[in-house]
Amino acid sequence: MRSTLVLLAALTLAAAPAGSAVAAAAAAGAGEPPEVALIIRNHRFEPATLTVPANTPFKVKVTNRDTEPSEFESTDFNREKIVLPGGTITVFVGPLKPGQYRFYDDFHQSTGQGVLIAR
Repeated sequence: MRSTLVLLAALTLAAAPAGSAVAAAAAAGAGEPPEVALIIRNHRFEPATLTVPANTPFKVKVTNRDTEPSEFESTDFNREKIVLPGGTITVFVGPLKPGQYRFYDDFHQSTGQGVLIAR
């Protein structure tokens, strides 16, 4: 039964025009990128070190538990996004080569520092 469903999905995708809703839905169902969670509390990232798979796109889900806005930013992997108080954002990153990548809270740089390690 599973192989029949996979074949049907592949045939539907092949017949769908590129950029169509069917093609987008089929591509989304192909597999979600891994997700890591990050919390901002007392103007600090928890955890301050994230480990992610190298050479694989992933998502960082950032939740701000503070009463002030913060900004998740990295010049190393070129991302910048404001996180409102009590809010949550999702940042798509990668794929990254193996290595260490710095990120920080641009609004609270003295305390909001972290590192992402791609392995």
